[in-house]
Amino acid sequence: MTITELHRPEGVVETPSGIRVRRAGARIGAVIEGLSIAEADDAQIHDVRSALLRHKVLFFRGQDGLTDEAQGVFAARFGELTTAHPTVNTGSGRVLRVTANAGMAANAWHTDVTFVDRVPAISVLRAVTLPPYGGTTIWANTAAAYDRLPAPLRALADELWAVHTNSYDYAQRDEEHDQPDANYSRDDFASVDFETRHPVVRVHPETGERTLVLGSFVKEFDGLTSTESIHLFNLLQDRVTKLENTIRWGWQPGDVAMWDNRATQHYAVADFDHHPREMRRVTIAGDVPVSVDGRSSVVLKGDARAYSRLDELIS
Repeated sequence: MTITELHRPEGVVETPSGIRVRRAGARIGAVIEGLSIAEADDAQIHDVRSALLRHKVLFFRGQDGLTDEAQGVFAARFGELTTAHPTVNTGSGRVLRVTANAGMAANAWHTDVTFVDRVPAISVLRAVTLPPYGGTTIWANTAAAYDRLPAPLRALADELWAVHTNSYDYAQRDEEHDQPDANYSRDDFASVDFETRHPVVRVHPETGERTLVLGSFVKEFDGLTSTESIHLFNLLQDRVTKLENTIRWGWQPGDVAMWDNRATQHYAVADFDHHPREMRRVTIAGDVPVSVDGRSSVVLKGDARAYSRLDELIS
C-alpha cells in the first residue's frame, strides 16, 4: 500500500487520468472531482465512462459558465446525440429545455423515453435556474434492484414483456398553482402516439448486467389484465425505488448530472412551490433493448427514427 492510498478517504478512487471518483452511495452515485467538462481529454472521458457504468449516475460540481453547445460537445464524446425529444419542440435540435413552475414537474419515476424502441443510452442534465429550496432529483439503480429480487420474482421478471407509451399524465400539476401552460406541455408531450413492447428485463449492452425496464411509461404487461398489471407493476417498481437503492441530489448552480439510462430510473421532486426551475438535457442514442433470451423490443405505434437520427444515417 502506498502513502497516497493510506491517506485517501474511503470511497474515493483516483483514476489514471487524474480525476477523482468519490462514491456518494452504496448502490448508486458518485461525484467526479478534478474535471472541467469543457476541457476533458480522451483519457478523462474514458475514465468517466468507466465510472458511469459502475456507479450509474455521476455528478459534476463547479461547471459554471457551461453553455448548451459545450454540454452537447461533452455528451457527444460518449456517442451519437439524439434530437431533443420525439415530440416536445423547445427550439433546439439537440438540447431539451426542462422547465417547471407552479408546482409542475416530472414527479413520477421513469427512465427517459422508453416509449420508443431505441431507448437513450445516457442522459446529461445541467442546472440553469434553480428554486431557492427543493427541486431535488432522485435516481434508482435498476440493475441492483434486479439482482436483489427473490429468485421466484427474477424468474417471473425474465419472462415478462410490457407495453410502454407516452400517452399518460407525465407532467403532473399541483392544482393549487394551476396555470394554462401546464396543459400545453402535456398536450405537446403526447402530440404523437408512441407505443413499444419492451422486455421487463434487458441485458445491458456494455456491462452484461440484467436491468429492470419499468417506470411510469408502462401501460400494461403482455397477457395480463389491467388489474393484474397494476399489482405486478407495483410489486416490481417498489423494488426499484427502495430507499437503499436510490440517491437524492440537491442541485447547486454549476451542477451537471450524467446517468446511464439503461440502468436507472429518476424522479424530479416537485417540492419547490411556485418557484421556477429550468434544466437542460442532452441524450445519447441507445440501441434496441434485448431480453435475456435474445429477443428485441418491438415498435407497436409511432416512428422514432428521426429522434434517434436513423433517418440521417439511412439517407
